Amino acid sequence: MRIGLISQWYPPEGVFIPGNLADQLAERGHEVRVLTTFPTYPYGRVYPGWRQRWRHRETDGQVAVQRVPAYPSHDTSAARRALSHLSFGASSAVAVRWLSGVDVTYVYHPPPTSIAAAAVLRVARRTPVVLHVQDLWPESVTGSGMAPAGRAGRTLERTLGALMRRTYRVADAVVVISPAMAEQVVKRGADPARVRVVWNWTDDALFRPVPATDEARALLGHSGRCTVMFAGNLGLLQGLETAVRAAAAVENRVDLVFVGSGAGEEAARRLAADLRVENVRFVGRREPDQMAELYAAADWQLVSLRDVPALRVAVPSKLQAALACGVPVIASVAGETAALVRSTGVGLACQPDDWRALAERFAEAAALPLASRQEMGRRARQVYLERMSLRVGVDQFEDLLTKVAAERGRA
Repeated sequence: MRIGLISQWYPPEGVFIPGNLADQLAERGHEVRVLTTFPTYPYGRVYPGWRQRWRHRETDGQVAVQRVPAYPSHDTSAARRALSHLSFGASSAVAVRWLSGVDVTYVYHPPPTSIAAAAVLRVARRTPVVLHVQDLWPESVTGSGMAPAGRAGRTLERTLGALMRRTYRVADAVVVISPAMAEQVVKRGADPARVRVVWNWTDDALFRPVPATDEARALLGHSGRCTVMFAGNLGLLQGLETAVRAAAAVENRVDLVFVGSGAGEEAARRLAADLRVENVRFVGRREPDQMAELYAAADWQLVSLRDVPALRVAVPSKLQAALACGVPVIASVAGETAALVRSTGVGLACQPDDWRALAERFAEAAALPLASRQEMGRRARQVYLERMSLRVGVDQFEDLLTKVAAERGRA
């Protein structure tokens, strides 16, 4: 097939799913063309060595990529974030000729404006669209703390809700990351016959079981206490302050180490300083090829999200990374993720936004025998290989893209 892939986020950014999918489909013999913008995530500024310009084209292995300009932003300003998303939607639609002749387009969401170029092709050439939904809008926006309050907030919610209903109807297939999310997109207008669940994968080449190194142990600062690591985006929806308060309550038994950066980091640092805790540390972002060793050096991985309705159907990517590395998790989450952790026995779970409940899980994790924790880790790796690996996910997408393109050919 000739496949067009549209995503505002693409390597070298850390949002790896679009890049993994493009590479794997190309390796299987498909012609893949990518339409994206210049790398800015998560810093909100263009990476060093890159300069935004029109008609920038490159080849990444067997994948052809065109990048278009967009306003860079990833801070706490709702206006700047909106401008970033809208500018990519507009510039990608202008450059839609890059995807002329493809049999099917794949669109990575968020943001919903990424579908603009695919919608143009849908109207002009009847090219089918496969929409890959990672989280629910408008709830993810209104629950982030960046949306305005009052009448302006209600107007924004109605506008985004209408946009998403139209987006789901444009798509010939809607892929979601959990069964609960499938129910929600159907309620919002998606045709249930066109909705399919594909669990997210992680970067299998980076996240895998490896021995812990002395350097990794030193970075996490082992003190003899149980080490819990939170890795990834330190964002506004990750419940970081709940985690800090929980760690403070079990200061003599658990070390909590944050690896990463993001918009919620400053508030979490301030809280840790105000509480004067010595068992909470921030070590900043690390190179992707260092992460597997850090996972191996930690006893547990923390997966936490705020109690926002949209997040109850989400499965954060750090869960797959932990499972792929064979590390048990402590999940301070609601909904789909908590149910998965409990049903598969890969860790401990509690309600989100409840630091006392999370402190109890921290204490339980610290007291768990080594053999029990290792067994959880073995189950974690097995669950990932059977349900969430890159191979399993690409198999499902290749099957779906083929069927959607074939339906268009018959039509």
